[in-house]
Amino acid sequence: MFSLQIEPRRLLGRMFALTGKRVTVVGLGRSGLGAAKLLSMYGARVQVTDTRGESELREALQGLPAGTSLFLGGHPTGLLEDSDLVVVSPGVSLQIEPLLVCREKGIPVIGELELCARVTEVPFVAITGTNGKSTVTTLVGEMIRQGKRDVFMGGNIGVSLCDGLVRIKKGERPEPDWIVAEVSSFQLETIQRFKPKVSAILNLSPDHMDRYDSLGDYLEAKARIFLRQDSDDDVVLNADDPMVASLATSASAQVAWFSRKREVSRGVFLSGDRLCWRLGPSEGTLISSGDIRIRGVHNLENAMAAACMALLAGIPADSVAHTLRTFPGLEHRLEHVRTFEGVTYINDSKATNVGAVEKSLESFSVPVILIAGGRGKKTDFTPLRELVQEHVKVLVLIGESADQLATTLGQDKPVVRAGSMEEAVTAAARSAVPGDVVLLAPACASFDMFLDFEHRGRVFKESVRRLGHETA
Repeated sequence: MFSLQIEPRRLLGRMFALTGKRVTVVGLGRSGLGAAKLLSMYGARVQVTDTRGESELREALQGLPAGTSLFLGGHPTGLLEDSDLVVVSPGVSLQIEPLLVCREKGIPVIGELELCARVTEVPFVAITGTNGKSTVTTLVGEMIRQGKRDVFMGGNIGVSLCDGLVRIKKGERPEPDWIVAEVSSFQLETIQRFKPKVSAILNLSPDHMDRYDSLGDYLEAKARIFLRQDSDDDVVLNADDPMVASLATSASAQVAWFSRKREVSRGVFLSGDRLCWRLGPSEGTLISSGDIRIRGVHNLENAMAAACMALLAGIPADSVAHTLRTFPGLEHRLEHVRTFEGVTYINDSKATNVGAVEKSLESFSVPVILIAGGRGKKTDFTPLRELVQEHVKVLVLIGESADQLATTLGQDKPVVRAGSMEEAVTAAARSAVPGDVVLLAPACASFDMFLDFEHRGRVFKESVRRLGHETA
């Protein structure tokens, strides 16, 4: 088992005073822009550096606070080393030379998550894992709202955490009772004192292998979410995921579980068709699994994880159950697009890794025409072979990973190559008969053909909606 440690020289002083401090924000994405705004509000002298140029960052630059110093097109020598604090965006590798030098010199390097934890005392509910983070984050937020408590949701979903705190500090919204944060492994790499009241690790499967040397390194990054928790806090773990379950012995927080395969002593579990909960002396039944509005095996797990976290946050069971009955799900996550000529079209563009596609395919008992491919993440697609053999009728492949997918998965299945999403949808429609499902579950990143997974999903949906209208 790995060792969860922080280098003492990287810790900031306990008061975390920002007024007059020279703070460099590395990377001007959504979180970097929010960090610059928040730092400026606390009196820091903010400078921003990005490898991109002004033309690529025009919109972001318009949102920067007055007085921000800009260094674009690269990271000038000495810029970071002259800083009192460096705030790095999650998409920036900590292994770039300027950041390595900062760490050697003892200059604190933190991220948005740690910055926000330093300037607010609002308790956090924090969710990480390979798949399902956005759905669980949104579910927990809705459960807290249903329980008549004010909540702010952000992080790796929607509004950046820093932007949310800026709005609170400006008085544009009240201070919430809870902050519910979707947290990526990249964000967790830079935490030092972040201490959520309730945390969760949903699952683990190979992803971002272009950033991590091994699955163990990826797991270690995820496990940092409970690094600073203690016996007054709770961590929710997936009892059905062996790697996640193994983390229980490393946690100082109280462990709660969710499981669809067995009863647990503390947490939420499936008993027959009922979601049951047990926390200390209290226990009960939440809802029948058939009454949960969002469908799919993975969404059953998401529902249990969210329910467990909300209950630990003090939300009444009836508020939790009501949310599960009414929550419609998120766009690009097993999203029903259309049923046309008896064929159902499903958008799961967010399925960017093997584990997500496994859950996707497990959700269907009818033949699937699978649209997959994109930019790979140095991922082995072999674990999908058995499920493809069992569920998939035709493979329609796009993007840079099409050859690898065809070699790994297409030996005994018809394979169709497509040069665009529009071609892929047309080819899938030709291969389908009434009762089939056409599923976009790429198992890859989108950046070879699209701006992001949302753009990919929208193009898929637009192509599906045009079916039958091409000659109109």
